[in-house]
Amino acid sequence: MSTQRSTLCRVVTMVDRFNRSLANTTSKLLLAMVLVTATVVVMRRGFDTGLISLQESITYMHGMLFLLSFAGCLVLDKHVRVDIFYRNLTAVRQSWVNLLGSIILGLPFVAYLIVVSTDYAFASWQVLEGSKESGGIPALFLLKTVVPLGFIALFTQITNEALYALSRIKGEQWPREVDEP
Repeated sequence: MSTQRSTLCRVVTMVDRFNRSLANTTSKLLLAMVLVTATVVVMRRGFDTGLISLQESITYMHGMLFLLSFAGCLVLDKHVRVDIFYRNLTAVRQSWVNLLGSIILGLPFVAYLIVVSTDYAFASWQVLEGSKESGGIPALFLLKTVVPLGFIALFTQITNEALYALSRIKGEQWPREVDEP
């Protein structure tokens, strides 16, 4: 393996590890969401009180859970795939499907989402947007920042998938660590 290819292989591996780690870390928000939701219910039903900021935190965690887990789902191959034909293809043909899907569909669409969501986040930062609810979380701009960050992570992972597919098409066998964290 040439130095350029081995460097590229190391970069792909590092991005895979980062996105798996990001998804693994973010998945911890699911337990936090359950605990906070239970707390909100107990407070509301048991004590006839509530905290808007606590209720909004559930929405924040939900958004972060999904947006920051997209790339991890892709690296672990846990995404939804309509594989009526795909599963019967050879590994090289599957790689062609992955490469063309990444280049024609995935990368342009996610690039568009990054551009649009970055403008959305910047507009929120300009006014330091907070909750519209009295007593809500005064940092909505932070949640809106997660949107482009999640799509950037997804873009890097789609690029990784395309590079990995290209390596398989060329007959190279890059080591791939796709075990679940």
